[in-house]
Amino acid sequence: MKKVPKKIPFMKLSGAGNDFIVVDNRNRAVDPGKMSAFVTSVCTRHLSVGADGLIFIEKAPKAHFRWRFYNNDGGKADFCGNGARCVARFAHLKRIAPKKMRFEGTAGVVEAMVDGESVTVRVPDPTGLRLNIRLDIPPTRRRNTGQAAPSQPSHMGMTLEGHAINTGVPHFVYFVHDTSTAEVIGLGRQIRHHPAFKPAGTNVDFVEVVDRRTIRIRTYERGVEDETLACGSGAIASALVAAVVHKVESPVAVVPLSRRPMAVSFRMDGNRFADVALTGEARAVYEGEMYPDAWEYKLR
Repeated sequence: MKKVPKKIPFMKLSGAGNDFIVVDNRNRAVDPGKMSAFVTSVCTRHLSVGADGLIFIEKAPKAHFRWRFYNNDGGKADFCGNGARCVARFAHLKRIAPKKMRFEGTAGVVEAMVDGESVTVRVPDPTGLRLNIRLDIPPTRRRNTGQAAPSQPSHMGMTLEGHAINTGVPHFVYFVHDTSTAEVIGLGRQIRHHPAFKPAGTNVDFVEVVDRRTIRIRTYERGVEDETLACGSGAIASALVAAVVHKVESPVAVVPLSRRPMAVSFRMDGNRFADVALTGEARAVYEGEMYPDAWEYKLR
């Protein structure tokens, strides 16, 4: 008799434009030692399910569950704001946790409240705020391909100033006059790999302050190695730094590239923050089962 291939149940969720695959791995359907390769395969768009990242739910003795987060390049990340909201919605839908829940991960314990599609996560206090960091950015050169010039222009080199903060993962916040014209890909990639942030690198947020309660952001995400439609930890980083530098006030409405708004609330004492929370949509898009074809292929 032909053996029936093992299938792995999953759900696809979208948090303000960040899309994630969530797998209930409490029964260890995916071996932890093989998770990185599994993630790289199934997160590849067009060839498999495709996503910005993948989240595994595991058992936890002192919380409702433990989450393990991977970027789509197969690299582990300590935290993801939009991922945290999506995994909370998944856990509630699957009756793994009640509406008000606690789950643990590398960056600490996250508290979440699910209210339909809207999810609020209260996150560990940020660390490592550094203001007025000056970076020398070398010039870039266009390749002469004979094709039309790319939409992202090259530059002749510059010195820019921004601010760093760790909101579970490192972020560099760079304020611009207009996010619609920001060189997110080219400049973002250079900052992400800048020697000032070695060896791990940093996420890069281009931030426009609209008013005392609203900011717009675009983010180049480490691990995805591209601009994403939204970034939860970037929304938090941008709102907190904007509070220090531009005196924006809690709660801050954060409008990402997807135009699906998030809200960041916090208490502020000088340059210290507490009770930091992120609220936004976490939509359950679809669920199904992955066949081995989803992860047992090789890129040529």
